[in-house]
Amino acid sequence: MDYQALAALLFPHITQTPEQLEERFPPRQLPEGAVVTRMAPSPTGFVHLGNLVQGLTAERMAHQSGGVLFLRVEDTDAKREVPGAVEVLIQTLKHYGIHFDEGATMDGDNGDYGPYRQRQRAQIYHVYAKKLVSQGMAYPCFCTEEELAAMRERQEANKETTGYYGKYAMWRDRSLEEVREKLAAGAPWVLRFRSTGSIENQFKFDDLVKGKLTITENDVDHVLLKSDGIPTYHFAHAVDDHLMRTTHVVRGDEWLPTLPFHIQLFQALGFKLPKYVHIGPLMKMDGASKRKLSKRKDPELALTFYKAQGFPVAAVYEYVMTLLNSNYEDWRRANPTADATTFKFSPKKLNPAGNLFDYAKLTDVSKNEIAKMDAAQVYTLLTQWAEEFDPAFAACLERDSAYTTAILAIGRGGKKPRKDLATWAEAKGYMGFFFDEYLDAPVFDEKFSKDTVIDALERFLSTFDISDDAATWFDKVKAITTDMGFTTDMKAYKADPAAYKGTVADVSTFLRVAVTGKTNSPDLYTVMQLLGRQRTTARIQAAIDSLK
Repeated sequence: MDYQALAALLFPHITQTPEQLEERFPPRQLPEGAVVTRMAPSPTGFVHLGNLVQGLTAERMAHQSGGVLFLRVEDTDAKREVPGAVEVLIQTLKHYGIHFDEGATMDGDNGDYGPYRQRQRAQIYHVYAKKLVSQGMAYPCFCTEEELAAMRERQEANKETTGYYGKYAMWRDRSLEEVREKLAAGAPWVLRFRSTGSIENQFKFDDLVKGKLTITENDVDHVLLKSDGIPTYHFAHAVDDHLMRTTHVVRGDEWLPTLPFHIQLFQALGFKLPKYVHIGPLMKMDGASKRKLSKRKDPELALTFYKAQGFPVAAVYEYVMTLLNSNYEDWRRANPTADATTFKFSPKKLNPAGNLFDYAKLTDVSKNEIAKMDAAQVYTLLTQWAEEFDPAFAACLERDSAYTTAILAIGRGGKKPRKDLATWAEAKGYMGFFFDEYLDAPVFDEKFSKDTVIDALERFLSTFDISDDAATWFDKVKAITTDMGFTTDMKAYKADPAAYKGTVADVSTFLRVAVTGKTNSPDLYTVMQLLGRQRTTARIQAAIDSLK
């Protein structure tokens, strides 16, 4: 076979050479040890938590080493592409703090190593495809779908490994004349890699997460170019990662079975192999066993879930960091106010088997993150969330920003701030009663008679003075308690509950339910101060009237 003639026959339009591409995309001028890596998702319209785990791993490795993180859109599979998915992808990753130094953007490309969308790089792939053909390392295959299906049936019947290899690689050694005849007839073809591997051979490979692996050689003649001239992921990623000067490939460990083929490709193309970082799956408990998070079963896999629920970006970021490096929590306890980017991240500390997603832990992390924020920051983030997901509530929050900020300041600051909120979606339930349109009708404990509750509320109204300080206010509540036959001595009540109608906690609850519609709320004195005399007395009077 005259491979040079075959290459010219298959790619007559390709005049550019690999050497010219090497000059066009030269090695990057970066500090020694700098990591160049990428996120390379497919535009399927679904951005999931695994994308964030991989993205944050890549981002930390690149930026803490003085390297480069770029976004490449792997859109070679047109059947799976969803319109607008690229924009959704970019917006979602930006929302969660993954900032790219170069790559695909909303408006096109940013950087010197593009295009960053694979379907725009067809000519580049063809240059290297032509090179492989000219070296006898790739060949055209004219098999029909029917022939491939029949081959698979035969392999299955014989209980053989399925695939295009060995004696089943029917176009591997065809003559130049046969190829020329098929091309002249307009027959569609794909370009296949000529594998020199054997499943009898194994070799060692060092993955930065999995450690030392024993790899079986690839013997399958995989497709490099599809019949439309667009490359498969396998071929495209090898060419792109070389020309974009990627030093580390971060991806899910579902790609491990293809690693032998990828190693072969890099070797055949004469490229330096990047270091691989294969990340284990995210799992969850399902009964007594673990399983992978599922797009179909688990809404928490989608990143849109966390935005809709109102988890702050900082909380999701912190939680993902605890998944990535087990020593992150100890570091955070020792450095409670430090910027997370100052933590020394290491891919070698990733769990090779993957991580267990824990929603309860995420909630705790989020409570801590929100508790650390000042009221102004909470107001900004809460209203931003509400404008998108609860516009009516947003209108209430923004009606009087000073009033809302004062509400959010309750219990905030100090050594032990309140941790009432885990998500912005919980805010309306927590503070909605401050707005009349969200005030629930009061429901009092039925163990107390209506007359008792009315008596307590009326006594409070007769002494209520908005100018009282907290101590004076509570002294009046205690006086009402004692005068009504309740007690302020909790120990005495526990010792002989029959001797009293109840406690000061019960009287306080009457007031709390009348003013807030809830049995639990922030500090009641502060609530009344914010509501003011008129609204406080009106609510208490309305509660009295509802009991009569």
